[in-house]
Amino acid sequence: MILLQDLTGLEDGAMDAVKGAAYSGSSINWFDADGVIEMLIRFGFFMVMLWFIVHFLYYRKTHRRDYFFTLILLSVSIFFLIYLLGSVKVKIGFALGLFAIFGVLRYRTETIPVREMSYMFGVISLSVINALADSLSVVELLVPNLAIAFLIWLFETFVLRGDIVSKLILYDRIELISPERREELIDDLQKRTGLEIIKVNVGSIDFLKDTAILKIEYRNDGSGTSHVNDTLKIPKYEWQEVKETK
Repeated sequence: MILLQDLTGLEDGAMDAVKGAAYSGSSINWFDADGVIEMLIRFGFFMVMLWFIVHFLYYRKTHRRDYFFTLILLSVSIFFLIYLLGSVKVKIGFALGLFAIFGVLRYRTETIPVREMSYMFGVISLSVINALADSLSVVELLVPNLAIAFLIWLFETFVLRGDIVSKLILYDRIELISPERREELIDDLQKRTGLEIIKVNVGSIDFLKDTAILKIEYRNDGSGTSHVNDTLKIPKYEWQEVKETK
């Protein structure tokens, strides 16, 4: 009888312990001052680096509002997603999987250009680094951020800037594309475009329509290059933007 009472007491004590653990585990932590401050500091530093890269290095060169919005929103979303899931012990595996997914990202409406993919790869890297770097010192966190930003600035400002810009043109006077009439071709292009053309490369030729695709190289007037230089057909969404801004 005594043994039965002891076992019953043990069961009741175990149930009380389980209930107490469940009750304590279900309590809601309404505010963690240290956690919020740490998150805001890391997010603020991340936004400074992200804004410098996307706004000053990318947008001022291309003026593409669609990718400007995409790069900002994608980076901020990944930062908070990884940062908040860091406490669930899925840090490295989740980050690498997410990084791989977005590293090969393609939109269904259009193929992402190499330049935009490079920027997307860079800002995703910053998102992952800043979201997972809870065990790094401030200096260790600064090094990869500043290194990525500095390399982008260096290539955009000096290496890839140059004085020569290229553009694709659909040309209608194919009688001038022969090598012996190259000077006439350049003169005609300069008169019709107003550009100081240095070199002309002849691409695809359509004898049925009497047209040819030319790639011209001309001196940069300071406006920089743009994605429209390398396209012969404007996507529908860009025409829609033009209509909306009228």
